[in-house]
Amino acid sequence: MGSGSIRRSAGALFRGVLPASRAKAGTFTDVPTTFSASTASADPTAPNASATTGNAGRAARHGFPLRTVAALASSGLLATPLLAGTAHADPKEPKAPKPPAKMSQIGGDRLGTPGVQVALKPGAPKLPGPDTLTARSWIVSDAESGKVLAAKNAHWQLAPASTLKMLFADTVLPKFPKDQKHTVKPADLAGMGAGSSLVGIKENLSYSVHDLWLGVFLRSGNDAVHTLSAMNGGTKATVTQMQRRAKELNARDTHVVTPDGYDAPGQVSSAYDLSLFARSGLQNPDFREYCSTASAQFPGDKGKDGKRATFGIQNTNRLLSGDYDIKPYPGIAGVKNGSTTNAGSTFTGVAQRGDRKLLVTVMNPEKKEHNEAYREAAKLLDWGFAAADKVEPVGRLVGPLSEGDGSGAVSAKGKGKNGDRSTQAALDGAGDKNGAWTALGLTTGALALLGVVAFAVHRRWPLPELVRGRRPRK
Repeated sequence: MGSGSIRRSAGALFRGVLPASRAKAGTFTDVPTTFSASTASADPTAPNASATTGNAGRAARHGFPLRTVAALASSGLLATPLLAGTAHADPKEPKAPKPPAKMSQIGGDRLGTPGVQVALKPGAPKLPGPDTLTARSWIVSDAESGKVLAAKNAHWQLAPASTLKMLFADTVLPKFPKDQKHTVKPADLAGMGAGSSLVGIKENLSYSVHDLWLGVFLRSGNDAVHTLSAMNGGTKATVTQMQRRAKELNARDTHVVTPDGYDAPGQVSSAYDLSLFARSGLQNPDFREYCSTASAQFPGDKGKDGKRATFGIQNTNRLLSGDYDIKPYPGIAGVKNGSTTNAGSTFTGVAQRGDRKLLVTVMNPEKKEHNEAYREAAKLLDWGFAAADKVEPVGRLVGPLSEGDGSGAVSAKGKGKNGDRSTQAALDGAGDKNGAWTALGLTTGALALLGVVAFAVHRRWPLPELVRGRRPRK
């Protein structure tokens, strides 16, 4: 592991590990560090001075230290979604778009149907209403079995923002040992979009792969993504590999244009696909480590004595690290958040309560309140833990093509060899030639979907118990 301590909130993903020591006082920063002028790009949408001052005043009233507020105000960072949240909608903004009438049916017919899909049994708690769950698309599922407990427009293709970094990590993370070092070249940081989120990587300095992944997951650092992409053969090669990986995972709603999730024409994913990326990534212990880390020390500049300083970074996943207006969610253990102009706020999270582990994805809440995506995700998790045994699944998260055994969703009117045709047709329609999946676990059992879809085989993807307290290996 790289140098510097890591501090975890509730919900680590490993057994038998000790809690980390706290970061040194005065070393924590909740904003990206500055970066060299040659890597910066002018932002034509940058706020004017009066807007920045207004944001600084609001930050001060919310309890940020005056020194931090002054620094943020002078740099304009308070105008970014990182602290200020999504900007309030313009009253002249057009009405919200409607989901397509027909969407992908991968994972079950109901998941391709617009609107909320849920099948409550007697005594099941009701879902929160539309005034509470305002996201354009969301899905809550069992992380191990893949059962989808409820969903809304699960296959609607929307801008993903930095939640797409889950696919980036699932694709690239296995390629480099975490102790490998890389000296950053100016070309490594070229091509980042204006206003990108940054961890503060500097040219001509060396970073470990471990450091870079902390930058990706904690600070959603596009500079870390571009550095790792350069190590991986460049941005174009990385995008190609990510698209290939999405196809392997049956994530057919996803079209990758940038490796970091920055807004780009044609770049889309879905709540369903983002859940597939999270579920696949969580099979990797390094992915679990990074996405569940609440805070860490990151390498800074060299001092006059030649030694590298460090500075504190905190995870921008507010259900993991908390914020002035929201507490960490009990049992949370990752995974990734995002926010851009086109995507609004997006979030995928995993949490455990008892023996149950749930995944939730929320995309673009219509309610533009601070931390709204996290609030709606927490509501869905609360409901999911209460309702998991009191609902019929409305679909499932399918497995990768490499594990295909033809055991996909089938029509309730047909079973066996002919019954597999409905899922096969959905996959073929997306350009696929294989069945759904054989999972990694040991538990099997039949699963029937009420009146619409039957599942021929149901298996589990076991995850380690989510326990409190962890620190990295040295």
